[in-house]
Amino acid sequence: MRKNENGPVLVFSGRSNPDLAEAICQYMEVPLGRRKIHEFADKEILVKIEENVRGGDVFVIQSICNPGNTHLMEMLIMIDALKRSSAKRITSVLPYYGYARQDRKIEPRVPITAKLVAKLLETAGTDRVLTIDLHAGQIQGFFNIPVDDLFAMNVMVKHIRGLNLENLIVISPDAGGVERARAFAKRLGVSLAIIDKRREVANEAKAMHIIGDVKGKVAFIVDDMIDTAGTLIEATNALLREGAKEVHACCSHPVFSGPAAERISGSPIKTIIATDTIPLPDTLKNNPKIKILSVAPLLGETILRIHREESVSSLFD
Repeated sequence: MRKNENGPVLVFSGRSNPDLAEAICQYMEVPLGRRKIHEFADKEILVKIEENVRGGDVFVIQSICNPGNTHLMEMLIMIDALKRSSAKRITSVLPYYGYARQDRKIEPRVPITAKLVAKLLETAGTDRVLTIDLHAGQIQGFFNIPVDDLFAMNVMVKHIRGLNLENLIVISPDAGGVERARAFAKRLGVSLAIIDKRREVANEAKAMHIIGDVKGKVAFIVDDMIDTAGTLIEATNALLREGAKEVHACCSHPVFSGPAAERISGSPIKTIIATDTIPLPDTLKNNPKIKILSVAPLLGETILRIHREESVSSLFD
């Protein structure tokens, strides 16, 4: 157990992503904290922390993924339990920040749920937040506590370089993702193209036309998440129509809900690179098109640096 003036470093996790939590602890060389989570017959959740956390620097790992409501509530209850057990500092480690797409009012009489989740985490007792690739960077401003928003890009760029793909071009699937795609293109030393997309209703998108020349090139679509894969398949088909040689994709968060598995399996896309911020659904675990990279070393190193009060930003220099 590592110690400093912040007290012992203690890592706990909810039930959303146990494999990632174990991998993070292996990297840090610390045991995963003991806790018991029980659901009553009506699905009410009870959390019991089964070891002493008094004065400890506690990190709670939980992705707010499917079922998002359950995992969010579980996280809040665990934070409350740790706070009432006299933990010195509690850091919410959210590899995937659920509800992040609800970050602004796009029509009258709708909520800004990303802000609500931030308030809930603070009210429960969170002192700091650690997350990966927020859907919108401004969500950091919804908090009145420190937020470290890590980038999975370095993990994925290293893998993409190793593929040795010739005549590569990075694709942003919409105007909102241009900054992310440009960063990928810069690190890979390749050009950038943008897909002009129109979204009529949630989870449904129509790719209209491509800004940039993709003819004869290997297209690599870069996004922060893939949900139902509707946008991905529309983008793939549009790129192939415009003469792209083949299409690949990468994302930080493999949400893969609803018809995603069927769409990906039946599409002409070659490969999809994603990280383990969200566990893959059973329908896609053995899909040869999907390659999962682990962010456990990135999160583990960041947790150690936060605990030791060292620079986090230097990880990306």
